[in-house]
Amino acid sequence: MKEKTAYARWAWEVIETFVKGDNIPYKPTDIELPEGSYERKAGVFVTVHRNDGSLRGCIGTFLPTRSCIVDEIRENAIAAVSRDPRFFPVKSEELPELFCSVDILSEPSIVKDIKELDPRKYGIIVEGRFGRGLLLPDLEGVDTVEEQISITRRKAGISPDEDIKIYKFTVERYH
Repeated sequence: MKEKTAYARWAWEVIETFVKGDNIPYKPTDIELPEGSYERKAGVFVTVHRNDGSLRGCIGTFLPTRSCIVDEIRENAIAAVSRDPRFFPVKSEELPELFCSVDILSEPSIVKDIKELDPRKYGIIVEGRFGRGLLLPDLEGVDTVEEQISITRRKAGISPDEDIKIYKFTVERYH
């Protein structure tokens, strides 16, 4: 169980430290991360929720942009509470009402037929001429492939009649 929550605990340590205005650590202080965490590279999303389950911030990368997932989690945790354009930055008095999760993404692969998709198992990236959107898998209220594609198109500003490429990926989710 400790390994299953270590990445989320690391993200929360970063979030608390950042929001309180303290010096943000580059490594976890009292958290033992899974073996290989400093070598492994992957896209990572950090999602912050209110205790009632509503979204408070979510930022991520679908491909790695940092030297390892530890750094990827750190940077995306900071961004999730400070740079999600849908929300004002998180304030310290909100922290007791929040929790986070971390999704580590597999490398995306092109979808040749939408029959390959399952919104519970796969997240998707939808790419149009001028935009790209991503939706994580297994989200409450997203029950069909058609809903998943429609939501992702809207997020990317891609019209319903524009040709798109679709990529799928899986996630390891840590709470």
